[in-house]
Amino acid sequence: MDITLQVNGVPHTLAVDPRISLLDLLRERLGLTGSKKGCDHGQCGACTVLIDGRRANACLALAVAADGCEITTVEGLARGEELHPLQAAFIEHDAFQCGYCTPGQLCSAVGMLGEPGPSAVTADLLLDPGLTPEEIRERMSGNLCRCGAYPNIVTAIGEVAS
Repeated sequence: MDITLQVNGVPHTLAVDPRISLLDLLRERLGLTGSKKGCDHGQCGACTVLIDGRRANACLALAVAADGCEITTVEGLARGEELHPLQAAFIEHDAFQCGYCTPGQLCSAVGMLGEPGPSAVTADLLLDPGLTPEEIRERMSGNLCRCGAYPNIVTAIGEVAS
């Protein structure tokens, strides 16, 4: 099948097997290896990208389902040499150790900041307390870090959110 995608602001028209995942298309066909293949089952979040501004596990998304969409990977967050504010905050707060989950964490955090709140972790859903550390943890719960850098990840996201 022929599909057209806008990836990190660059248009691509590609002939693809209808069974290929968006993650495999990004990594193998477009050479964008920032998004990682962690579990390949949608459980770890290492492959998180933004599809039309919403976060998604690229390992579960078929490339053909993204036809006509705008895809943003971790490679597309920075503007030239200027880091995205979350990237800068992750560096400043040492919000990674091995770094394998970091691309997914960053894309998920960017998408999360654009989502309305509150989530079910907030006791009173009519009163939005903003992005508290508990709210950030709940919203980022689909992104796992085997090194346990969660406290610094939450701090970095909280700084950018405020």
